[in-house]
Amino acid sequence: MKDLVIIGGGPAGMSAAIAAYESGVRDILILERDAGLGGILQQCIHNGFGLHKFGEELTGPEYAWKYEKRVKELGIEHKLNTMVLDVTPDKVVTATNSEDGIFQIKAKAIILAMGCRERSKGALNIAGTRPAGIYSAGTAQKFVNTKGFLPGKNVVILGSGDIGLIMARRMTLEGAKVHAVCELMPYSGGLARNIEQCLNDFDIPLLLQHTVVEIHGKERLEGVTIAKVDANKKPICETMKYIPCDTLLLSVGLIPENELSKGANVDISSITNGAIVDQNRQTSCDGIFACGNVLHVHDLVDFVSGEAEIAGKAAADYINGRQKDKTNIVINADGKIRYTVPQKITEQKDVKVYFRVNDIYKNAKILVRDGDKVVLSKRKPRLAPGEMEYVTITAEQLKNAKTLDFCLEVQ
Repeated sequence: MKDLVIIGGGPAGMSAAIAAYESGVRDILILERDAGLGGILQQCIHNGFGLHKFGEELTGPEYAWKYEKRVKELGIEHKLNTMVLDVTPDKVVTATNSEDGIFQIKAKAIILAMGCRERSKGALNIAGTRPAGIYSAGTAQKFVNTKGFLPGKNVVILGSGDIGLIMARRMTLEGAKVHAVCELMPYSGGLARNIEQCLNDFDIPLLLQHTVVEIHGKERLEGVTIAKVDANKKPICETMKYIPCDTLLLSVGLIPENELSKGANVDISSITNGAIVDQNRQTSCDGIFACGNVLHVHDLVDFVSGEAEIAGKAAADYINGRQKDKTNIVINADGKIRYTVPQKITEQKDVKVYFRVNDIYKNAKILVRDGDKVVLSKRKPRLAPGEMEYVTITAEQLKNAKTLDFCLEVQ
């Protein structure tokens, strides 16, 4: 029996554990499938982490170490090389490792912090053969940054998510030639600063509304055919172009690792592919919380840590019976605002609502309505899908509210 079991020892899991400890819970166990704490940050050796959280620019391992060091100082128990096999709605965790074999733990509360995985080539249906030389951007990052291997010398990158942009720069710095970054959408999926620092600074072309339509090569990748796409995302034949290359990196989206969540009968959002949660990051299953990239894909790890602290404190309140009177306010998004997290509010208190938009908008007004009543209005000069936004709704604004409709007015 444990008071709190946290599944995942990355930045979300460690932040949640520290927050729960500082809120009075001592009987905490972190289960991590890798050989060390820190998660994906251990292979992210570039800087840019920590500006919001610590007011300084850190590399991924430096950011992770701040939390790992604190976990060890507090004596929070953690099991490494441990794979969680199952989570039940009544909070029984089944896991396995080489020392304990298969074991079960009954928990008073569980925090899901399993992170996300990359979408693979198999999900893309690209015509052609299956040669060596095709990698997800994260796999290539691990090879280069932690293994010391260079996957190839002539590179095309499909997808302009942040990992793809960062790897365009990384491969260039290691001596490879990045011929192009192709993006299916009419906008990049990455942060504006990464487009500037990783592509523009190195004269790497970003080809918007382009995709890879064919892969060439038998044993090893020899080249790809790219093409511009029309408004329906169908390739335009006249624009097809062959690029010789030995490496194709895929940065085509991240998927929250929610197999365990589904096994626990947690309600999953069809938009985020993460759990549906309230402002405390509690899922539809009583006492099971979710945070970080398993909940929705974040652009900044600083936001992951902040969200995990919310989940950790809320789990501590749940364990110690400090939950408050419940309300039930449903949050709806109008489509221009693609989704919000949380999706519902169950307590009358100040709530920070995160959201993403579905396109690039300039001079837009964010409106939050309760029926005909405007609860909040905020103007933003620019909104982009690659950058998460948030607004804070106060307890006073939530009084007597039944639903909150998040809308975007664009001139």
